[in-house]
Amino acid sequence: MTRERVEVNGHDDEIETRNRGSVSARTVPPSRKPSIPKPGAIYFEDIEPEEGQQFLRGERRVPVRRSVVGKKTLARAKTAAGLALSLALVGSLAITAYGYGIHAPRFRLHSSDNIDLTGVHNASRAQVMEVVGADIGRNIFFVPLDERQRQLRQIPWVEEATVMRLLPNRIAVNILERTPVAFVQIGPRISLIDANGVVMGMPANRQTKYSFPVIRGIAETEPLSSRAAAMKIYSRLTTDLDEGNFTRQVSEVDLSDPEDVKVTVNDAGGTTLVHLGSSDFLQRYKLFVAHIGEWRQQFQSVQSVDMRYDGQIVVNPDRGEESKLGDRDGAKSGDRAAAKSGDRAQLRSGDRVIGGSDDHPSARKEQRAPGTPGDRRTPKNRPWKKKARS
Repeated sequence: MTRERVEVNGHDDEIETRNRGSVSARTVPPSRKPSIPKPGAIYFEDIEPEEGQQFLRGERRVPVRRSVVGKKTLARAKTAAGLALSLALVGSLAITAYGYGIHAPRFRLHSSDNIDLTGVHNASRAQVMEVVGADIGRNIFFVPLDERQRQLRQIPWVEEATVMRLLPNRIAVNILERTPVAFVQIGPRISLIDANGVVMGMPANRQTKYSFPVIRGIAETEPLSSRAAAMKIYSRLTTDLDEGNFTRQVSEVDLSDPEDVKVTVNDAGGTTLVHLGSSDFLQRYKLFVAHIGEWRQQFQSVQSVDMRYDGQIVVNPDRGEESKLGDRDGAKSGDRAAAKSGDRAQLRSGDRVIGGSDDHPSARKEQRAPGTPGDRRTPKNRPWKKKARS
């Protein structure tokens, strides 16, 4: 490698010449090439690097200042700002609409004509309007729907009630009434009662007619749970009697004793009180219907029949009890004499009919006809045996 001195831009600089013939210059960066070059001068702009030789300096990197907030964070912030702006707009619109809704006259119930009632047949329309009419003159959005439904359900005839708003200024009231299943006598008053034991009173619409038995034995002070239990017994009774189409013959049902359901039957022969017990209502009533004609021929007056006991039927037990509790000497001496004389009618094997109360099953735990299996009385207490021997 050789050195030679050349004048570059009017200055003496050293130029190193390598063996390959390449030229490299160490010089102060020229200020500018003159417009009129000097003869024999070598300028920096005229020096071209050979192929594969990097003579010129590389481009200087310009430092870039990075943002503290990332691109994703910035995008999220923009999205949040857009949502906040939308919510603010919606909120302002809602406040404006709310103010208009509570103050605009078009959303006010002006009269009872703005209240639509449906389903009211037996309930008192005046009672229903007394509840929902309290909102007349009020803004429709301030009507307490749940409170009105609760108040309507307290009306005896109303089982379920629905109250709805109909924009702009109407209220719709739908009533589901209770279904009566019987009349009930509580004190001197006769009312209708449903299967759950709710006493409803008589229907407001007098044109509605019902044909039910009258239930007795329910007190006014009884809670709803006790009345519901009594009505379950009544439901079982009517279901059984309906199978034989006998319910229409029953005029009254006494539920004062759950173990002794008593029905009053009206037929061509008269009125009879029948004790049916607490079960097998249909079977016992069929037996009564099959033999009531015979009993009326056998006894002078059949006012009641006790069908509760298996293997025996007692005629006029209630009359006998009255004679036992009242005048023992002559009030019901005819029935008692019939009982003492052994006035019996054989219905079937093991069954017997007894007149009066001396042989009433309530007086003895178990009674059996003479000679039937299970008769454990001693020979000295068997008068028919002594009579037969004599």
